[in-house]
Amino acid sequence: MMAGMALIGALAGIVAGLFGVGGGLVFVPLLVIFMGFDTHLAIGTSFAAIIPTAIPGLLRHLQAGHVDWKTALILTLFSVLGAWIGAGLSLKLDVNVLRKVYSVFLFAVALKLFFRQ
Repeated sequence: MMAGMALIGALAGIVAGLFGVGGGLVFVPLLVIFMGFDTHLAIGTSFAAIIPTAIPGLLRHLQAGHVDWKTALILTLFSVLGAWIGAGLSLKLDVNVLRKVYSVFLFAVALKLFFRQ
């Protein structure tokens, strides 16, 4: 079990650093599929792991001069509010409904990225 968690953590860190996606994009489905977590538990656990994961990625991009602080501040302010609202909605949804909504979201993002010119 510990090896599986370590592998998921490493994979999420690599994907987050490589593509700039939140670790939750990787953590949530992998914890559900491979570790048997319920979706709510996977989401909560993912939030606990995301903050430390973001720091090294930020530091590397800071060194390269790739941070727009004005945009980051605006994104931060509104995403904090959005995360509070989204977490509240998540907790009200049945696990099966939440998993299906999340799957549709991931599929839509994948299609958009795949067909983007």
